[in-house]
Amino acid sequence: MISTASLKLDYKERIVPALMKEFGYKSVMQVPKLEKIVINQGLGIAVADKKIIDTAINELTAITGQKAVATYSKKDISNFKVRKKMPIGVRVTLRHDKMYEFLERLIRVALPRIRDFKGIESKLDGRGNYTLGIDEQIIFPEINIDTISRLLGMNITFVTSANTDEEGYALLREFGLPFKTDKNK
Repeated sequence: MISTASLKLDYKERIVPALMKEFGYKSVMQVPKLEKIVINQGLGIAVADKKIIDTAINELTAITGQKAVATYSKKDISNFKVRKKMPIGVRVTLRHDKMYEFLERLIRVALPRIRDFKGIESKLDGRGNYTLGIDEQIIFPEINIDTISRLLGMNITFVTSANTDEEGYALLREFGLPFKTDKNK
């Protein structure tokens, strides 16, 4: 398995020259880079059961190797029985080495464990960032299936310094994210 240092090295030695050639950049500073990965779980069901937040924090911490934090509601919403400052989600922001470590585990281990996996959608947000929705946390090997009380999904957002979707897509493709190709549609 490739270590984190070599994934960062792979970016410097292989990905940067490939993107410079593809987009005609004049300086290595123009080449887009992965700035951070944000993993977020919205847990509206936690309104009824407060232990869900603690479980989600522990699971996300195990998956990422960095302490996850609870997110809180900003205002009261009576239809959803939500009060201001109630915990309604969990998130963690990864940068630098932990980001590369998580990216590698996601690409090499977790995504291939998804049932009937044919690749991920290639729709970016218009600014070169990409959000991947995952339905079940059990695709990560750090999660013990026997201790799961309920399946929780998550959003994984890849924030890049790319200016366009085309540049962001090329960067993430070079990192090895398995996008669906036009032939598979």
